[in-house]
Amino acid sequence: MNATALISFAIALIAIVSISWYKRQTPVNALGFFFANKQLGYLSVGCALYFTNVSATEFIGGSQTAYINNMSVMAWGVSSVLAMLIVSEYIIPIYLKGKMLTTPDFLEKRFDSTTKKIASLMFLVSYFANILPIILYGGAVAVNGLFHFTDHWPYGYFSMIALLVVCVGLLGLMYSTIGLKAIVVSDVLLAICLTLSGILFLYFAFSHLGNGSIVKGIRLVTSSHQEHLNAIGTKNDAVPFYTMFTGMFIINLFYWGTEQVMLQQALAGKSLIDIQKGIAMASFGKLLGPFLFILPGVLAVHAIPGIQNSVEAFPRMVSLVTPSVITGIIGTVMFGSIITSFSATLNSASTLFVLNFYQPAKERKTGVKMKGEHVIKTAKRFEVIVCVVAILVAPFIYFVKGSFYTYIQKVSACFSIPIFTIVLAGFATKWITSFAAKIGLIVCIAGYIITQFLLDTSIHFLHMIFILFLSTMAIMAVISKLYPSKTLAEPIRFSQSETALHYWKHRHIVSIVLLVLMLAVFVLFSRWGVAK
Repeated sequence: MNATALISFAIALIAIVSISWYKRQTPVNALGFFFANKQLGYLSVGCALYFTNVSATEFIGGSQTAYINNMSVMAWGVSSVLAMLIVSEYIIPIYLKGKMLTTPDFLEKRFDSTTKKIASLMFLVSYFANILPIILYGGAVAVNGLFHFTDHWPYGYFSMIALLVVCVGLLGLMYSTIGLKAIVVSDVLLAICLTLSGILFLYFAFSHLGNGSIVKGIRLVTSSHQEHLNAIGTKNDAVPFYTMFTGMFIINLFYWGTEQVMLQQALAGKSLIDIQKGIAMASFGKLLGPFLFILPGVLAVHAIPGIQNSVEAFPRMVSLVTPSVITGIIGTVMFGSIITSFSATLNSASTLFVLNFYQPAKERKTGVKMKGEHVIKTAKRFEVIVCVVAILVAPFIYFVKGSFYTYIQKVSACFSIPIFTIVLAGFATKWITSFAAKIGLIVCIAGYIITQFLLDTSIHFLHMIFILFLSTMAIMAVISKLYPSKTLAEPIRFSQSETALHYWKHRHIVSIVLLVLMLAVFVLFSRWGVAK
């Protein structure tokens, strides 16, 4: 444990928290607490989307996979650029036109209130049992790996991780009570720190490997263990390349277009133009991901081979090669990403619970519209409950075998694919019925659980996701034809007083540039590039 690194970490963290607190806006209603009054500019939207996505799982999961396998895991982040651009062009405008704040809101407009409640419940279960515990566990592992707390802790690794999970969870809970505005301010500051510290880390890492020469360090990495630099995965790798065109594409579309946590950051933008610019910024950030989060795992192969716990590849590498002050700042970025990601997810969980369950039931029972302060108080109480459950679950992820990153995606798909399937059916057709949508949810969930956790199909889970997606769509189509609804779904229209949405006029040019860069990153980390 390095005292200088801890002091640097504390100073940077206090500075970011202080600025965020100063810039906060005390929310007086649900729109202010959950959506920052929909007044975020494109810079805030872009940073919020990026850092809500990052969390500590990006740092430790990506590097771990590159350390034990190769860079094929980068396909998740880099290929998501295409999904993000589709969401920006086609999906976000639908939410804005319908004045919808959550994905279940769309399902209610398209199908019925029961479908909305089922989807809302699935989101909440996912947050309770999967997303929030993963954020806490990943954060605890990252912080411990960076500052080596277990080297001075006599009670074992698991107990230290459990203690850190509690600390991170409570801090995240405290931060979430400030509201979305303060979280977004932190995201902007963290994005600046991440960019600068990431460049410095690569400089010191290559210099360390080259005994003071960056050029020699680069030559070393590109001349030995090149298989770790390859991002074009085979069927034996963590992420086969061709899965990008099946289940991975579907999951990315769900995550960026219908996952409430991400959707909420986007819909907080003050206009469609700001949202589209923000998504473009976040897309560019995803293209930097391989250099910031995955390449360090490859560098660790050369610098610290034989790590007993490969999940600590990134934080151990940082503490080894960077000066103590930089180590502390990188620690701040990691810790800050944990807190903001955890807080944003808590905020989204309370959004779904309060707006889709508690408030409608309360107002229906009393006949009186809930006041803003009552909504906010209820949301904060619910966040306490969610936080406690996540803290209790998180430490036990330690016992999961295999790649941490793969575990995240595999469990998340159990919730995401069924929801995305019925959402897409709602977007694409007017004749899929609400009854068919409910059957589709049940079939898709049951099929995924059976094929992934009960039977060994020998089919990659991403391909199985694609098969289940197509099968569920076909089943919903057949049911809708056999038992058609008497009325077709009404298209979502503008209200009489609403003016047309204004699109960002440069979005197509920027999209082409981003797609070219996406292909270039894949070529760079392939046998045509540095993985010869």
